[in-house]
Amino acid sequence: MICPEPILGDILTLLRDEIAPIANQIDRDPEAMRKALAVLTQRDLMALRRPKEFGGPALSESDFRLFQEECARCSGAFAFLQTQHQSAVTMMAKWGSDSLKAEILPQMGNGERLVGIGFSQLRREGEPIMTATPTCDGIVLQGHVPWVTGWSFYSEFLVGAQLPDGRALFTLLPLATTEKERGKIRVSQPMELAAMQGAQTVVVEIEDWIISDDEVAFLKRPGWIRENDMINLTLQAVFALGCARAGLDVLLAAAEKKPNPVLIRAWEELTEELDACRAMVMDQSIAGDKKLEARAWGIDLAVRCAHAGVAASSGAANSLHHSAQRVYREALVFTVSAQTTPIMEATLKRLSLVRI
Repeated sequence: MICPEPILGDILTLLRDEIAPIANQIDRDPEAMRKALAVLTQRDLMALRRPKEFGGPALSESDFRLFQEECARCSGAFAFLQTQHQSAVTMMAKWGSDSLKAEILPQMGNGERLVGIGFSQLRREGEPIMTATPTCDGIVLQGHVPWVTGWSFYSEFLVGAQLPDGRALFTLLPLATTEKERGKIRVSQPMELAAMQGAQTVVVEIEDWIISDDEVAFLKRPGWIRENDMINLTLQAVFALGCARAGLDVLLAAAEKKPNPVLIRAWEELTEELDACRAMVMDQSIAGDKKLEARAWGIDLAVRCAHAGVAASSGAANSLHHSAQRVYREALVFTVSAQTTPIMEATLKRLSLVRI
């Protein structure tokens, strides 16, 4: 077994000591979320996959998975918010131009530049709802971005738009209602969501916004997002694993208060299954249907472990401020986050299995 890098241990300690104790507040309160975000920005830890030449620390994929899993265990809302920016860092480090990397990557760890993402619309079949059209005046962006998380935390976001030839164009736009000669950007009020309200998710409408060729962050070939989704299947699964572990934490806390051996036995059996699922998720040699199976198993466990926490907490779990309630709602989010049709089908297939 490869030992995690020393910096990872420090980060995990921060999450457990400073994020986990206020997770219930973070879920609903943007100001609590702002304090949580500062835990990472003040220590230059918001760009963990950033290459060393731009400030590092260039965490390995396996260590980054551990970090994301522990984030979800400590606070699903915090995990959901910070991963938007961490994803923007990774994408720009991989595909951005040399000039863009030199300009923005050094500022992305400490909060100088915090960037959300908005490209889930590229997964949609049929007519694109966010387009980029080259004209003699520049490239005109037009359309609708249905999910952008991080309003009031992130000042800009990396948007994906479809070109006439099917390629995806990415560029940085202000995450604020803006009207200039180059066009209009309208940001909705934060959505009212069952979980993770504190992460402030909005809809963005873009009207005749013109960018120059120099403002293009990078281009991706047609169909790129479907290939990317398959590559990231098990990376996304770590959030469900962290949520499942959070549910087991609630179950164990209830077991310590109630002298009932059934609670401990349930915790032991679910922990054993979660460890087996985790081994599958972390196995980077699996591919195709096996990745889908691992993702669906993780989702299934997140819901069942969260439900176990609810059952063990009894009536108290019905309080909006109880950890069992929060984790149960987080399981909903991690069930559908970055969902594709194959993931939905694999999830439903697993959930419909008869258990004896």
